[in-house]
Amino acid sequence: MAHEHHHGAECACHEHGHGEAHGHHHEEGGAKESIIKITLATLLLAAAVIIERKTDWATWQYLLLYLVPYLIVGWETLHEAAEALLHGEALDENFLMAVATVGALAIGFLPGAGTQFPEAVFVMLFFQVGELFEGIAEGRSRKSIAHLMDIRPDTAHVERGGEIVTISPEEVAVGEVVLVKSGERVPMDGMILEGTSSLDTVALTGESVPREVTAGDSVLSGCVNLSGVLRVRAEKPAGESTASKVLELVEHAAGNKSRSERFITRFARVYTPIVVGLAVLLAFVPSLLTGDWATWIYRALMFLVVSCPCALVISIPLAFFGGIGCASRKGILVKGAAFMDTLTQLRTVVFDKTGTLTEGVFEVTAVHPDILDEQELLHLAAHVERYSTHPIATALRNAYPAEHDDCEVGEIREYAGKGLTALVNGKTVAVGNDKLMDAVGAAWHPCHHSGTIVHVALDGVYAGHVVISDRIKEDAVHVVKALHEVGVDKVVMLTGDQESIAGQTAERLGLDSYRAGLLPADKVREVEALLGEGRLAFVGDGINDAPVLARADIGIAMGALGSDAAIEAADVVLMDDKPSKVALAVRIARRTLRIARENIWLAIGIKLLVLLLAAFGLATLWMAVFADVGVTVLAVLNAMRALRAVQ
Repeated sequence: MAHEHHHGAECACHEHGHGEAHGHHHEEGGAKESIIKITLATLLLAAAVIIERKTDWATWQYLLLYLVPYLIVGWETLHEAAEALLHGEALDENFLMAVATVGALAIGFLPGAGTQFPEAVFVMLFFQVGELFEGIAEGRSRKSIAHLMDIRPDTAHVERGGEIVTISPEEVAVGEVVLVKSGERVPMDGMILEGTSSLDTVALTGESVPREVTAGDSVLSGCVNLSGVLRVRAEKPAGESTASKVLELVEHAAGNKSRSERFITRFARVYTPIVVGLAVLLAFVPSLLTGDWATWIYRALMFLVVSCPCALVISIPLAFFGGIGCASRKGILVKGAAFMDTLTQLRTVVFDKTGTLTEGVFEVTAVHPDILDEQELLHLAAHVERYSTHPIATALRNAYPAEHDDCEVGEIREYAGKGLTALVNGKTVAVGNDKLMDAVGAAWHPCHHSGTIVHVALDGVYAGHVVISDRIKEDAVHVVKALHEVGVDKVVMLTGDQESIAGQTAERLGLDSYRAGLLPADKVREVEALLGEGRLAFVGDGINDAPVLARADIGIAMGALGSDAAIEAADVVLMDDKPSKVALAVRIARRTLRIARENIWLAIGIKLLVLLLAAFGLATLWMAVFADVGVTVLAVLNAMRALRAVQ
């Protein structure tokens, strides 16, 4: 994946040559072959140098002697250079290296030049050593991503006609029951019908703690079943499963280039032809004036080798690819290197509230009885709400599971927009808002707590109230501090919730500002107003967040609980729904960009230094090769640091 990404049309550096032969070559066991060739050529070069010192042969005889080690290590490069020429892509590093070394061999036949045969062989040898290291480094980088992304299982065990059939996940229809054994990956998104287990979700979310699941819970494809056997009903086809989407996002991330990569692409296209033209002028103009052809051709060859921009063309995309891989490992899917650039410049981060900063799960947060004790008040409210599917009713039932006692409940009546009444053990219990209390004649009083207030009346007498609110995510408590630490100036919350609830949430989290009671269109307007204050990220999870996610400079979606529409519209997806991961994404992006810039300065700095030395006749051809191949290896190794985890 890395190779295809940075060896495309940008630079002919590797498309036909070492992009295919070398990259895969080193990955697929060819490294051993390269080491054997390099070792053999080194021994033969050393033998040729000893023979040259102790004999007095003709120049062409020495050429034949040195051609043996030269062709052992250089044949592939010469072949790829010729292939590049046939494809009209002559200006790649294989071509430059071929011209430089063949030129060095030819210089030996110029009058008074002295043979450069050992240097020509050494240059090709050093180039191959560099290629070997570069191939190994890139292979490791790709393997790291491939291993990380190895989350889509090849088979699924499906129950068909009373038998278990093992088929490809693509053949499983929605609604079919899949058996997931201990140690296997879940092949598709679905719901557990039977079984209890722990799921390892690290490949999807970066979370190391296993998730406990049982019948009724949803499971995502790509998770590993750690213990029991699970029967799962498939709810999405394999192609639309979480694992497939994760793979697709990471694979397509490469196509979305950063500004640094786009600059390097344009730079290489303009720069390389200019440099080749200058090398030709350097070889011929001074030679015609001075008659010293050997010196100036030698300097032109050095100029040609030093000028190859491969260190930049290879290492910059590799740094971004490494950064995307590192983020993926932490459960942060960045859809392209361009978004890495944007993350480093964030000045404002806007959060949705429900499901983003809060759990999206209602729970009882306070009980204020007037004539009963707390348990009795909860007991009555839970009985009346026992058949309702409303989230408020669920919160009351969770606070007091009343189905296990023997109270008689009957005559349940619902009053639209007000609440419910029921007979509990012969007494009329009303549970609802202040309008219902007014309707039954109960003298209710307001509550100083924010949240949804559920009033309870017993036979028309006010019995107290229960406060129900959305639980703030544990992780959200530190989000503002973490974002300010990475240079974000303003953290804002936009919510459709009521003012009192939004205000309390904003105060508890220490947000810089908030807006409440907003519709999706209002959120877009608010974001557009904030866009003028610098780069802005919007973090949301629902279908209604899709328009504003698309409008922000960078849209960040909650992946585990978020809707498909939100994930589709977003540029970054947080797989474990932790808002604090936004700050981590910024830190990873900043380090990635820093590494890319280090590579730019390293490559350009060393190349300029060697060109300067060459101008004064102080550089040798092997120094020129170090300025190209050596710098490429250093830059690639530096780029691999982007894969390392950021805390």
